[in-house]
Amino acid sequence: MLNKKKLNDYKKVLQTRLGELLDEADRAVKNISETNADTSSDPTDQAVQELDRNRLLRFKDRERKLIRKIEKALVRIEDGSYGGCESCGAPISDARLKARPMTTLCIDCATEMESEKAKSRLFGGEVGEEAGSGEEDDEAAEGA
Repeated sequence: MLNKKKLNDYKKVLQTRLGELLDEADRAVKNISETNADTSSDPTDQAVQELDRNRLLRFKDRERKLIRKIEKALVRIEDGSYGGCESCGAPISDARLKARPMTTLCIDCATEMESEKAKSRLFGGEVGEEAGSGEEDDEAAEGA
């Protein structure tokens, strides 16, 4: 599948990104604590602060999911299963791994899953609902 050099390169990228996310999480906790101390008596200001806090918490929840994905990718590197699609078993392309090193799906399976999710949303069904807690949410958090 992947040679040791590439695996080490992906491991470094994942560890660096994990460190960045954990640092950001620490800063966010401190920021929220400081913001809670700075409450305004004006109801409009309080509402704006609450909206900002909720937006930040949603963003941090996405980052938390991304952290879990990165940790799982690091485990896959260690156990030798990294770089294979969890859905079809095919190797994930090097270009996809470079763009999104924590991915678990090849581009074809990811595209198919996203298509099923879109159909589900269009028709109001539950198809692909489990997939909604994974890959796409994390891509939004990562900005990829």
